[in-house]
Amino acid sequence: MRRDRQLLRIAATVELVSLIALLANLATVHLPAVSSLTGPVHGCAYLFTVVATARDPRRSAPAVGLSLLPGIGGLLAVRLLTRATGAPGQPPGTNAASRPEPR
Repeated sequence: MRRDRQLLRIAATVELVSLIALLANLATVHLPAVSSLTGPVHGCAYLFTVVATARDPRRSAPAVGLSLLPGIGGLLAVRLLTRATGAPGQPPGTNAASRPEPR
């Protein structure tokens, strides 16, 4: 499962970077070669992010909904899925914010 989240994190980052490249190209020189390269990369990364989030065993409706947002949605979904799982070494479903502090 950790490997799947790592792939999801990479795909979400590629999605965001490719969207920034597409928008920067559109706002500046608008080279067709840049659009024809980064457009399909962005589309594939977006689809991979949505499908990987939907197939995650710890998915939730908000995580899948966030993954549908272009650009930043994949990273927000990864954050939500990671927060739901907890930090490494903690039992699944717990996080440091939900545990009471020791006295």
